[in-house]
Amino acid sequence: MGRFTVAEFCVGGGGQALGLEAAGFDCVAAVEIDANCCTTLRLNRPQWNILHEDMRLVDGSRWRNVDLFAAGVPCPPFSIAGKQLGTDDDRDLFPEAVRIIGEMKPKAVMLENVQGFASAKFSDYRDKLRIQLLELGYESDWRVLQAADYGVPQLRPRFILVALPKKKMSFFEWPQPTNKQRTVGDTLQDLMAAGGWKGIDRWVENAQKIAPTVVGGSKKHGGPDLGPTRARKQWRELGVDGLGIANEPPASDFPLEGFPRLTVRMVARIQGFPDFWKFSGKKTAAYRQVGNAFPPPVASSVGLAIAKAFDGKYPTQNLRRAIQWKLLEQRVSYC
Repeated sequence: MGRFTVAEFCVGGGGQALGLEAAGFDCVAAVEIDANCCTTLRLNRPQWNILHEDMRLVDGSRWRNVDLFAAGVPCPPFSIAGKQLGTDDDRDLFPEAVRIIGEMKPKAVMLENVQGFASAKFSDYRDKLRIQLLELGYESDWRVLQAADYGVPQLRPRFILVALPKKKMSFFEWPQPTNKQRTVGDTLQDLMAAGGWKGIDRWVENAQKIAPTVVGGSKKHGGPDLGPTRARKQWRELGVDGLGIANEPPASDFPLEGFPRLTVRMVARIQGFPDFWKFSGKKTAAYRQVGNAFPPPVASSVGLAIAKAFDGKYPTQNLRRAIQWKLLEQRVSYC
């Protein structure tokens, strides 16, 4: 299987980009509006074409015929608590993604968002999006993938949409779960013990579960923490104080039965980032990049599935999907 090219938008701290790189996609453009994220990307991948730009102002024809368009467009409009989208919601960047796809004409599309986008209240919006992609020549399928099924020690469901031309879509298969879940204790044991804490063995034994969903936090609020009250309660059951993020691991004199806080590096591991990936900015900025990321192992799994479809592997006879697409094609003919 050869290497391919990807142009990515709303790149953030690089979780999806890193995962796609591992799947064989070379980044020809990484468009991101946040300056701290751009610094992180340049720090880790100076060879990438990193553009500190607003995707609403980008001309996609700059990367005509790239292999993959990928984007993790902002999620607030599609959160569980979000209101029904209106035509004037400027947080919704899916229309910009469709515009750029039309200008770019990539061989495949990968869009990522929160689980809430899969809810019933957004079914009309999803259908509209898929019809727009169909009009551009792409069949699509979507699924909610659970990060814990792909080696990430965290309960993190994400909505993923993949689109390819009809002849290639018939070869696309969603990646299968690894069937090997990692726990917080095993994942963080060496990092949590790095300061000489004597309570490490007891802590690891208690933390043999996956983590709740890591949240990135809002720029409107204060410093970083591990989420609202319910999430912090779940973290406490794992032996973690979720009220903040630590600068260092617990020291040798930390109470044996204490509840240590996680460092940014620990949270990055829970998100599936390798230790070599560095995050720029102060603690709050770095934590937000980590907390808002798409876990690299999940992105890599989907990227490999797309690459296999390019190579014509894993042919599919999916009657249900064929029926769905017949209905969508009929809707297009009536528009």
